[in-house]
Amino acid sequence: MSGRAAFGLAVACGLLPVALASQAPGPQPSQREAFVDVTSAAGIAFTHSSGASPEKRMIESFGSGVAWIDYDNDDFPDLFFVNGAPGSSNALYHNDKNGRFSDVTKRAGVGGAASKTFKTGVASGDFDNDGFLDLYVTALGPNVLYRNNGNGTFTDVTAAAGVAGGAAEWSTSAGFFDADRDGDLDLYVVNYLDYKIGDDPYCGFKKPGYRTYCSPTVFDGVPDRLYRNNGNGTFTDMSRAAGIANPAGKGLGIAICDFDRDGDQDVYIANDQVRNFLYRNNGDGTFKDVAYGAGVGFGPDGKAQAGMGVDCADIDGDAYPDIVVTNFEEELNNLYKNLGDGTFQDIAATAGLRSSYLPLGFGAKLFDSDNDGDLDLLIANGHVIDNVQLYRPTSSYAQAPLFYENVGGRFRDVSDLSGPALQQKRVGRGLAVADMDNDGDLDVAIANQGQAPQLLKNQSSGSNWLIVRARGKASNRFGFGARIEIEAGGRRQVRELTPVSSYLSSNDTRLHVGLGAASVVAKISILWPSGKLQILENVAVNQRLVIDEP
Repeated sequence: MSGRAAFGLAVACGLLPVALASQAPGPQPSQREAFVDVTSAAGIAFTHSSGASPEKRMIESFGSGVAWIDYDNDDFPDLFFVNGAPGSSNALYHNDKNGRFSDVTKRAGVGGAASKTFKTGVASGDFDNDGFLDLYVTALGPNVLYRNNGNGTFTDVTAAAGVAGGAAEWSTSAGFFDADRDGDLDLYVVNYLDYKIGDDPYCGFKKPGYRTYCSPTVFDGVPDRLYRNNGNGTFTDMSRAAGIANPAGKGLGIAICDFDRDGDQDVYIANDQVRNFLYRNNGDGTFKDVAYGAGVGFGPDGKAQAGMGVDCADIDGDAYPDIVVTNFEEELNNLYKNLGDGTFQDIAATAGLRSSYLPLGFGAKLFDSDNDGDLDLLIANGHVIDNVQLYRPTSSYAQAPLFYENVGGRFRDVSDLSGPALQQKRVGRGLAVADMDNDGDLDVAIANQGQAPQLLKNQSSGSNWLIVRARGKASNRFGFGARIEIEAGGRRQVRELTPVSSYLSSNDTRLHVGLGAASVVAKISILWPSGKLQILENVAVNQRLVIDEP
């Protein structure tokens, strides 16, 4: 991920790969302003601090994440931005329900400015089942767990909970999920490299201004951590016993889905220049890495790629979740189609993602941007080398996002046809989605490296929709891991309720479903993590529906 020694070597030796041929143009959609940048109008004044220095410390290029979290349960998602450099403050913005947000960081107590660490990612989940979403912030050690007190404030309970991780452990993405289906949320923490501030060797040409960030190949990998929730406010580190403590990992992104549809959630990890991991849940709190057999560990040429962000969801309506992974520049992003038999096929080159070859991808999210009943794809891009043009004049540090429309399980790049907000070049990192104004379409927050974020309001076509908020009883309180089938307008959509995906970020905990022209939802089937099956029939469209587990 962060700066490549190999990158400089490839330039020096003339080993640059040849760009892929562009796809033959098909019928193009009419131009529409899909999103509008409302960052300033909404009152978002946060700016990320990268801590950039002449020493090119690797952590500086990393960026940070963003989370949508309805911390006060008013059904309007609020925004949390992770900051980077030591001494910088995170930011929590309250959604004022009028298109504006108010900075409540100081009152909430989640700024973390006193920390001497570089802060990176964020996960949200109700770990104590009290009905309020908590926050977990990752860092270049130690990490922090903020318990939501239910009154607009949070308390640092890291030490008591036992989830700090190593004092100098570089943690990246994280996710809450019920690994053992016992009714409370466990915590998976992705770790990156065996790295300490000051360990950075000189990388790049030894000319003034040419020093670059080093490649992850310079450092050893480290194992991830899986914390089992003990149900009493504490966690037990079960990483080794659970089978996920692979020291070869150099993890950046995490996505959680039930890939084999056996009723429990599996874990996919995007690694940087080593193969990716697919941990199949054995149903007893242990996991088996099946990436080799499943065909999701490597690129189409059989080589490991520089995986950054990741998401999993059903792109083609066959009820099995597929996987998208963003990679380094001149590495095509992966789109692994789930074949339903435990194996996957990378169809990125034939399914319309060829334009992802040149940008450097980070945050990624599959979501129904236009409420037509299928999942589109948005990717935040930005280089990790701030002086990349010295080495490669055709590249750039700041890059525009990529926006793909789903057309029958294939994708069409509509970035240039979707309005000026998606033409803005930034150094993109984390990305998360939520319907911030409850108007029925999903909006986007993008965290940018060393810059202000972008808050993008969706200008949807006006098709019908449904938002589902699950409230578990035997299952975890917010229903993470519930599989929800929606039958409407003669089609069936199968979704999973989880906020975990993208890069260093966390999405809305509610499930959004686009319904197209359907005037009624004929049937909703919910398979709760507890194993209970619940069915609702003839449900009205265009509403925020709260479903309680029986």
